[in-house]
Amino acid sequence: MKKTLPFSKSKIQEIIKTHPTPFHIYEEKGIRQNMRTFLKAFEWADFKEYFAVKATPNPYLMKILKEEGCGMDCSSAAELALCEKVGITGEDIMFSSNETPAYEYQAAARLGAVINLDDITHIPYLEKHCGIPEVISIRYNPGPERTGNAIIGNPVESKYGFTKPQVFEGLKLLRDKGAKRFGVHCFVISNELNRQSYVETARMLFALAKEIRDTLGIQLEFINLSGGIGVAYRPEDEPVDLLALGAEIKAAYEELVIPNGLHPLGIRSECGRMVTGPYGFLITEAIHEKHIYKEYIGVDACMANLMRPGLYGAYHHITVLGKEDAKSDQTYDVVGSLCENNDKFAIDRRLPKIEPGDLLAIHDAGAHGHAMGFNYNGKLRSAELLLKEDGQVQQIRRAETLDDLFATLDFSKL
Repeated sequence: MKKTLPFSKSKIQEIIKTHPTPFHIYEEKGIRQNMRTFLKAFEWADFKEYFAVKATPNPYLMKILKEEGCGMDCSSAAELALCEKVGITGEDIMFSSNETPAYEYQAAARLGAVINLDDITHIPYLEKHCGIPEVISIRYNPGPERTGNAIIGNPVESKYGFTKPQVFEGLKLLRDKGAKRFGVHCFVISNELNRQSYVETARMLFALAKEIRDTLGIQLEFINLSGGIGVAYRPEDEPVDLLALGAEIKAAYEELVIPNGLHPLGIRSECGRMVTGPYGFLITEAIHEKHIYKEYIGVDACMANLMRPGLYGAYHHITVLGKEDAKSDQTYDVVGSLCENNDKFAIDRRLPKIEPGDLLAIHDAGAHGHAMGFNYNGKLRSAELLLKEDGQVQQIRRAETLDDLFATLDFSKL
């Protein structure tokens, strides 16, 4: 898949007159069109997508997704607060967290969110601090029954979820304590481009829904496929065909749900990465070049702006603006200024010749990019901009300042 940009070099040059590099910029048109395709893929079902706020916790992007019909998947009190700011409350919020403190359950309960419990011991904890709500969901860990993907690994080693026996015990306990509407959630893949993994999760949960009904007499209201749909980070990768995915899950529904008297069974998802990831870019300027044992290009962004390459060795495509058609006849490590040797956006990457002053666009930085930023070495997190459908650019988060960094320090007592 050829990597393209929704802006030109001249557009970025215009932007940096008022918004200096580095910055993240998101494409509104791409985000909206992608979500419309996803929802169309499941228009046959009682379906709702809960955007995983952790991927890109910006209220302006959340507002766009709310307008497209999305709910929000939250995992912390801060993410719940963002929902409230955007006017998202009630069952438009799925609260999926783990090792959750009481105040976060209380925040979720206050907003009327659907709480997705991660462990059977959390049932009495929730009851003590909030009470048992009418609608409740639990997270299922299939253990040896299912193989996770390369990122999540073996579910047996995962810290998330109820075992299968605990699912039955937990649902019975919740019913006995007054819950009336139930869902089951499962998270076993992350950044997966093989759509069959997602279909397999659906089939597994459809079968589990039947077993729960037959054993406990509880008819699930919904199953939650969680997230996990991947991003085609590399040019040779193919993105997940969302319409084909929806059709294959529909076939599984017609095979396993309808004939077994489980219809209507709602389907929920909590995708984050694939929703905004391909539609965000980190823009940075080349400021140095270094010629030692290898060829280096130093940029004004660093791992604090996008940690995935340094932390995971993840690939992010890089375009040198204005040199899209030039030969990639140079080999560079593209690096930032952090005092860590893994502060590298690319290693041994074939790129056109880069000179100080060139602008680089780092692709697919729209999820787990700015959100994972940090302040080590006193680095300040960059601004976030929105490229609107009409071509205008809106600042949706300003860049941090030293005053922000030092706001929690009291210098008066030195």
